[in-house]
Amino acid sequence: MQGFRKLCGEDLALHAQRDDESGEILISGSGQLHVEVACERLERKYGVGVVLKAPKVPYRETVRKKVQAHGRLKKQTGGHGQFADYKIEIEPLPHGAGFEFVDNIVGGAIPRGFIPAVEKGILEAMKSGPITGSPVVDVKVRLYDGQYHDVDSSEMAFKVAGSMAFREGLADAKPVLLEPYVSLVVTVPEENMGDVMGDLNSRRAKVEGMEQAGSNQVIKAKAPMAEVLRYAPDLTSMTAGAGSF
Repeated sequence: MQGFRKLCGEDLALHAQRDDESGEILISGSGQLHVEVACERLERKYGVGVVLKAPKVPYRETVRKKVQAHGRLKKQTGGHGQFADYKIEIEPLPHGAGFEFVDNIVGGAIPRGFIPAVEKGILEAMKSGPITGSPVVDVKVRLYDGQYHDVDSSEMAFKVAGSMAFREGLADAKPVLLEPYVSLVVTVPEENMGDVMGDLNSRRAKVEGMEQAGSNQVIKAKAPMAEVLRYAPDLTSMTAGAGSF
């Protein structure tokens, strides 16, 4: 990463940053050739080899159905055991709402000190959904009943049971994959419009409008991120280098 920082200092059109979610170093520039030349310079100047690939698409998962789930952990291995038992309700939230945890425990069914551990266990389980292992978003979890043991219950036991309950409920809550879309503005010569529009349709893009810009046409669209990660060379090929996006 230090080598890339030095290259970016020398070339203001080059950018490099580490993606916290995937752990990948994301490199961007004025085009694919620009990025490839920068990687060659990195290897030549600093002896660092680079393997280039398309960035990982940040999919998300969510649920479409309200369900109830039961988390129970009971282990006895000599001395103190581990015990946690409770019930949760999982339901979908509107897109972009994130995560909501509701504590509806009454009458001391679970001691107050163990309830944050339940939420921690659920948050841990949300990092990996059942479809692709992508993070789970836009869900509400309501904790409404439970039991504990004076000796064997602990924060760790309730955290583990929280993870178990959420994963069990998630499988029944009609999980669905959320795909990220990008806004796309493509400028192309008028004679290439047919090829470019056909290509966008094949990429599952939704064209939202077109307008004239001199001898060019400007196409505005929304497209799945996965379909346009390698769009630059294809657009160059279709328009003999005259198109941009």
